[in-house]
Amino acid sequence: MSFFESLVALLAVAIVLLQISRRVATPYPAMLAAAGVGLALLPGAPRIHLDPHTALALFIAPVLVDAAFDFPLGAIRRYWRPLIALAIVAVLLTAGAVTALGVVMVGLPLYAALALGAIVAPPDAAAATAVLSQVNMPRRSVTVLKGESLLNDASALLLFSAAVSVHAHGAIDAPLALQLTLAAPGGIVLGIVLARIFRWLDPFVTGTLGGNLMEFVSTLGVWIIAERLRLSPILCLVAFAMTIARTAALRTPPRSRIHSFAVWDAAVFLLNVLAFLLMGLQARTIVAAMPKEKLVEAGLFAGAVVLCVIAVRMTWLVVYNRLAARFSVLRGDIAPATLPQGILIGWCGMRGLVTLATAFALPIDFPQRDLIVLAAFAVVLATLVVQGLTLAPLVRLLKLDGETDLPAELTRTRGVMAEAALARLAHESCPAADYWRYALEARRPAPPPSDPSVGLETWRALGLAATRRQRERLEELRNAHQVGPDAFLILQEELDFTEVALGSDQQRHIEES
Repeated sequence: MSFFESLVALLAVAIVLLQISRRVATPYPAMLAAAGVGLALLPGAPRIHLDPHTALALFIAPVLVDAAFDFPLGAIRRYWRPLIALAIVAVLLTAGAVTALGVVMVGLPLYAALALGAIVAPPDAAAATAVLSQVNMPRRSVTVLKGESLLNDASALLLFSAAVSVHAHGAIDAPLALQLTLAAPGGIVLGIVLARIFRWLDPFVTGTLGGNLMEFVSTLGVWIIAERLRLSPILCLVAFAMTIARTAALRTPPRSRIHSFAVWDAAVFLLNVLAFLLMGLQARTIVAAMPKEKLVEAGLFAGAVVLCVIAVRMTWLVVYNRLAARFSVLRGDIAPATLPQGILIGWCGMRGLVTLATAFALPIDFPQRDLIVLAAFAVVLATLVVQGLTLAPLVRLLKLDGETDLPAELTRTRGVMAEAALARLAHESCPAADYWRYALEARRPAPPPSDPSVGLETWRALGLAATRRQRERLEELRNAHQVGPDAFLILQEELDFTEVALGSDQQRHIEES
């Protein structure tokens, strides 16, 4: 079977599994990884080899930019204390514990054990938030989890780069130490500079399919440039995306933004699907190459690593939660998180795409590479299955389900936006201005004790009914050959945008599976 045929077959299998995972409420990454192992055991299973260097850029860069673009810089400023506790302290503690385990239990060289610690240390908060989308929880917890997923990758990959550099150079000398010291700040500065260059070029391609291609080319290009300059590609991409996002809301035409978001959502999801399937396929090669006695040792070690990463994160998060509740210097001016919230964040430690891609990126001649990759895969699979399947029940057990403040935030913000628009139209007197005033009044919250959502829901229902009748009439005109194909597509797009705007808050996003 050729590479192309194998890829098509894998994607077809993935589509079926995604529908199954949705119906049985199982995290799709866990099902895909397990399916990859199962497929690898079949006779004639495809053997797909990925270049380690390419895998890291291909699987991490687009996912990182997609997440960073939607994460506001203000959230980092507001929650920098808990983010440091999660993205730096928790990563260092986990990496240190796994390093000690690797040295003592299987005799890994110190730098190789550190590489393993760096690979399994960063949780994939995107996996946690995907599971948590099935329940309601405080938005602050979700924000902290998303911020962690951006920053813990950088701290873990700096450790990983140091370990791989020691493998290549034999030791950390003065030039290498200077390079590692400058990697983080240099990556941030480079990302900001490249973002400004991109903003200058962007108007020339905005609104074209070439513009969508340029977004992916620039993402991978920024990663490559940062790597060539020996800077942190993770922090470079985070700074790049956040700098662009600060002005993109007002500069980007709405049609281009809708199209771009749709393309990125599909591309990032495709990379996630492929990564988990391919990691499962790699497991067969690793297991088949190991002697039986070595396989038993590897299994015991992998189990110990799984327990270690879960225990270290849970212990540190509960300790930090109690310290922050007692000492305001550890949390700033935000309200202290409750113990149940701390337990929940601690249990949101599923490893995912970053761990897989980093394990792929280990050099082929790295000491005990197969053992490290197998342990990393075990951590991903075990945390996704054990923590992923128990996360939603844990939310309900801790009585955090339903604590989301998103509806109230939406209602309040819509009211503020409507007030601003009404003030802009205050001195306009024409039928068009009256139309917009009536529409905006429906979006303003009603004074208590009325339900603030009644006006908005009525507005939505009537708007959807009117839009549906227009769509039916447009179809009748097309069937009667009274409207041409070009005019039909333009008018259909107008109705699509109107209907999307009228949809409920739960209909804003396409489900992942």
